[in-house]
Amino acid sequence: MSDQAVRLLQGYLWVPRELAWDAEVELPPKIELDGTEVSLLVDPIRPPFAFFDDGTPTASQRFYQLTALVITERDPNTLHPWVEALQERLAPVLEATPKGVGWLLFEDLRAL
Repeated sequence: MSDQAVRLLQGYLWVPRELAWDAEVELPPKIELDGTEVSLLVDPIRPPFAFFDDGTPTASQRFYQLTALVITERDPNTLHPWVEALQERLAPVLEATPKGVGWLLFEDLRAL
């Protein structure tokens, strides 16, 4: 099997508009897992939904799409341990964000 790009995580980050915090600048572009580089792609997007569960309009936030991507020859179905390791590495980074920054990330083991 040849190398392919595989998405490990996909999700969103949101930041109150009045907060001077930029996910594209603040999040690391790469994280190393067991000698393999995982790229974190952070792209500003329109809010993917109109309201949060509590009724707050999403227009009050800046949204980013976060994609964790790896180049590997391994079958995507065998990469769940990498997802777990990546989530452990990302947790302290996300938890250190300023108050008001939110995120929602999902495992998404698909070749691109």
